[in-house]
Amino acid sequence: MKNRNENLKRVIVDFKKLTPEILSLLVEKYPDGYDEDQIISFKNASNEIIEAVEVTTKDTKYLVKVSKKLAITMENYDEDDYGDFATDDPDAIQDPEIAIEADDDLDTDDDDTDKIETDDDGDDDIDDIEDDEPIDEDDEEDLD
Repeated sequence: MKNRNENLKRVIVDFKKLTPEILSLLVEKYPDGYDEDQIISFKNASNEIIEAVEVTTKDTKYLVKVSKKLAITMENYDEDDYGDFATDDPDAIQDPEIAIEADDDLDTDDDDTDKIETDDDGDDDIDDIEDDEPIDEDDEEDLD
């Protein structure tokens, strides 16, 4: 006796080719996201290791490559966002905005502003340097 899944067409889907239909199936099957034990690993024709999650329709088994973009898109899924698109339109799924890691040179407090160091006169030193005034290394000023 053959398993009905053996006759299914198999399709590997990258995020760029994800359609509203496949995204809906993913969210339905994995409403809380997917876990490591639900990820399938295999080698493609180029001998690269691919990690994917599986969803199935009556005639096709989709292996959707896992990625941060996929996880964020599934998490933010709202069926109404895709009402103006055909269910098989890959242009309907837009890249989610992924937070950029904080730069080590920037301040780390939560006020969303970067601090600029100031000097004794309370400014940022821009007015203390004039372009037309050459710097003479032989001149020593007494800063005391």
